[in-house]
Amino acid sequence: MPYITQTAIGLRDELRVFGNDYDTPDGSCIRDYLHVSDLAKAHVVAVKRLIDNKNKKNYEVFNLGTGIGYSVLDVINSFERSTGVKLNYKIMERRPGDVEEVWADTEFANKELGWKAKRDLDEMTLTAWNWEKHLAGK
Repeated sequence: MPYITQTAIGLRDELRVFGNDYDTPDGSCIRDYLHVSDLAKAHVVAVKRLIDNKNKKNYEVFNLGTGIGYSVLDVINSFERSTGVKLNYKIMERRPGDVEEVWADTEFANKELGWKAKRDLDEMTLTAWNWEKHLAGK
């Protein structure tokens, strides 16, 4: 996300999209994007679980995310739609080792923590843009 917002505000000349030939709907990689505020709320719930001695084991692992995979081009389109800012991006060759698709299985976190991500992709891209503008004093 910072590469997107930094490109939009002019800190980067262009956004590079690595690969458009993956076996995905639009050919770009798919990832799970999580808003930092949703992540923070999950941490608060998990810490409260520990403080209240409600953890079931000494060591618990929770996958945090939305459970939804978005392609790189989905994120670019969301950013342009939610902000009205057109991004200068270029499709590049794939990077060695990039995974085609990956997203979180949030079932355990949803059940055990009673937590679920609230923000959708458009809200994530818009708030990221607003934060970048804030950093730039705009």
